[in-house]
Amino acid sequence: MKFIGIIPARYASTRFPGKPLAMLGGKPVILHVYEKVAAVLEEAYVATDDERIFNAVEAFGGKAVMTRTDHKSGTDRIEEAIEKIGGDWDVIVNVQGDEPFVAKSQLETICHCFDDPTTQIATLGKAFTTMEAVENPNSPKIAVSNQGFALYFSRSVIPYVRGKEREEWLQHFPYLKHLGIYAYRKEVLREVTQLPQSSLEIAESLEQLRWLQNGYKIKVGTTDVETVGIDTPEDLQRAEEFLKEGH
Repeated sequence: MKFIGIIPARYASTRFPGKPLAMLGGKPVILHVYEKVAAVLEEAYVATDDERIFNAVEAFGGKAVMTRTDHKSGTDRIEEAIEKIGGDWDVIVNVQGDEPFVAKSQLETICHCFDDPTTQIATLGKAFTTMEAVENPNSPKIAVSNQGFALYFSRSVIPYVRGKEREEWLQHFPYLKHLGIYAYRKEVLREVTQLPQSSLEIAESLEQLRWLQNGYKIKVGTTDVETVGIDTPEDLQRAEEFLKEGH
């Protein structure tokens, strides 16, 4: 199977404009991501709508593709990018441009999800370690079938553990945190980007619920690697500390 990594990266961000070009450990965040993806997958491209990011990627010897500015999601952006790039790719791996610590093992895990021929989309989950983290609505939870496919994603704490004190729930159920890295079979990516928003997606503001609600099978690989995504300038500071610790 042939895997290509597409890294959607926008300059405009309400909480941190220009974050793909912010410096981390002496080089732009987007270069950290690109190097990680290019080291594992056969090909890697940054998909952007901003010439500053496009030029920066080309300047460090990376590959970039310009996409429209009006995309509502990163998924739509990578679909346009793959149509422009062309090639006979089997699976497109979507790694966010603000994930400089994405690990080789995580990329390999998501690719191995496609060893199962019934996998249409794949993503990753990581075990929660504290109940406080489980209760954070910004960390979606995944309920998974015995076969490793997503049953549901929610900002709410699912499942409810009946008959136990809430602070003890983590001792009685292995809550799984969703990490926002995805991979799609090429034809599935084309299909899901044609779908209208679904009621579950609108309710929870989670794009992956559109796919589930339309019957697509999402395989969930598991990882024990912690990453530091960058949404704010404060996250960048945390990332600098993470880098100093040798990650």
